[in-house]
Amino acid sequence: MKLTFLFYFALFISGFSFAQQQVETDTTRRTINIDYKDTGNQVEFKADAPPLNQIAGAPKAFYTNFWEFGDGTFSKEKAPKKTYKKNGEYTVRLWATNNYDTGKPPVTRPKKIKVNNANEDYEDEASMDSALNLQRNREPIPEEDIVVVFSYKNTKNYTTNGKFLLFYNEDKYPSDNFNLVETRAYHNEKDISDDIVYTNDFDSDIYYAAAENELLALQTQPQDTTVRRNLPMTLSDAKANYRNSKQLSFENLKPNEERHVFYNLKTTKEMLKDTSAIISVRGVYIPDDSYDNHHVKDMEMEIVTSHDPNKMSSNASFLNYRLVRYKRPKFKIRFQNNGEGPATTIRLETDIPDMFDKSSIEVLDMYPKVKICPKYDVKYSCLDTTYTEKQAIFTFKNIYLPGSEQKNVKVYDSTKGFVKYRLKFSDDFHKKKTKSRTAIIFDKNDPIITNYSTTRFLPGISVGVKAGYNSFSDLKNSESYFIGATISPYKSYRWYWQVELLNSLHSFDGNTTIEESVIEGPTGFDFLQRTTTNSTYQNIDWEVPVLMRYNVNNFIGLGAGIIGTISVSEKQEQSIFIEQFEGQDPDAQIFNTIENNAELTESFTNFRSGFLMEATAGFARIGPSLGARYVFNLKDDYNYLQLYAIWKF
Repeated sequence: MKLTFLFYFALFISGFSFAQQQVETDTTRRTINIDYKDTGNQVEFKADAPPLNQIAGAPKAFYTNFWEFGDGTFSKEKAPKKTYKKNGEYTVRLWATNNYDTGKPPVTRPKKIKVNNANEDYEDEASMDSALNLQRNREPIPEEDIVVVFSYKNTKNYTTNGKFLLFYNEDKYPSDNFNLVETRAYHNEKDISDDIVYTNDFDSDIYYAAAENELLALQTQPQDTTVRRNLPMTLSDAKANYRNSKQLSFENLKPNEERHVFYNLKTTKEMLKDTSAIISVRGVYIPDDSYDNHHVKDMEMEIVTSHDPNKMSSNASFLNYRLVRYKRPKFKIRFQNNGEGPATTIRLETDIPDMFDKSSIEVLDMYPKVKICPKYDVKYSCLDTTYTEKQAIFTFKNIYLPGSEQKNVKVYDSTKGFVKYRLKFSDDFHKKKTKSRTAIIFDKNDPIITNYSTTRFLPGISVGVKAGYNSFSDLKNSESYFIGATISPYKSYRWYWQVELLNSLHSFDGNTTIEESVIEGPTGFDFLQRTTTNSTYQNIDWEVPVLMRYNVNNFIGLGAGIIGTISVSEKQEQSIFIEQFEGQDPDAQIFNTIENNAELTESFTNFRSGFLMEATAGFARIGPSLGARYVFNLKDDYNYLQLYAIWKF
């Protein structure tokens, strides 16, 4: 009793001590308040932000702000000054992003402000150098809001009425990445759900690519804003690649006028969990209802779990191995100068897995925008690409990238850069997961290491056709042939599961049985009776092997697993021969013989199980090969050797 009390007392003390050591999790979501004040004809905005929780080892944490002023304009400045053109009440929104911070982005409630000192003559500075632009306030995090800004401009010399569409939720992903929560339009744009009417006409004073080349151009994404004239083809391609869209119409867009529409997208729980994956949305802008001329813009976004401006991502997170041979996966390395001064040299040392051909690297885009360096030294700004055994090294030379802590830097986007490139697969590459990351070096500072960008292959399905012969050494006159199908992952590299369904025709002779008994005759005379029974079987068997296989190389494979077999049809023919002897001596004279034949048929009987081992030679991963399998059955007399040919597709 005393020992029991001491045990429970010690257990209580241990539990209490453990509880005392627990650190309470702060479940309260941080908030940011919007502060503002009038200064003449301007309103100055400021974010009242909570302290940041610095990620250990990362550059100094900081906030970036995205402001929506309630009149269709926005700013990415930390503390912007805004001039309104009309007096009235406006709803101001703020999205603050915590960079190098351990918590979630803080939330901000919209704030209504009243403007009494507007300047009707004020004109916002033109910000667009093309007719269509897409941008977002930050990279998407699962179960967080992001804002996509759809900006469109009238580049014609007359007032226009037209339409535009935003496509989202790429069809290549099984689950939706976004739900459209709200659309905020400030210039009487109207929601329309009817299909667009095509005019099949175009401006003759603008040069366009031939219609047959447009689909190819559409698939070369991401892309700068491009002008096209085959609207049915553009919309057909967009609907084939995206599940959802939002369509708005506009009126009275004056020459050189710019407008912005804000889409609130809520990322879903089912959003891709791979934080190196690239997803996209697409904008289509039809500036004039009278023509099919239109603009197309794709915007790529990297899925993140925290906001780190230095990141590596790829559109090759999940690949179909059957279709990748001639694909060229794209990668993007983005970085930000967080220093107090400008960077003049930026070196990106990025891993290139063996499955890719380093020499095939093609730079698609970069910022700062520079030329590719020649093979000799130059004084102008350029991007140099060199290689080591395992890496590609991109070096921005003679550039000026301001730092986020630099004086007079108001827009954090100006401190960011990136390199986007693509490359081919090697001649001989295997279906295996790879990962790579980049070391980013600003001038002579210590390197900043990015996340891992992962490339995975979808399992895929390989269906095989299999046929062969089963040799049962313990059965008499056995003949067994089979044909069947196999299912396994497509062209697996090393280990993989394989399931089979085999249908076999099996005939064999059963064991001969002899029974002797003394029979009492009708006259009281006893005699000996010998009964000899011979059986033959004709079975249809179903075999279901489940095995784990290992490809030693491209030509040799090994496997082991379990097997279950059942006779779905068993036909037994019995030949019965009865001999009756005078007296009870088997050497006595036979006075009578009787012959009988019987046939028995059963279904789904004689279940047996066992385990197997096998080896194959040929094309182990895909194509034809020969194999030998030995099955150890837990039922006597049913061990057998299987010789077969298989072809996997």
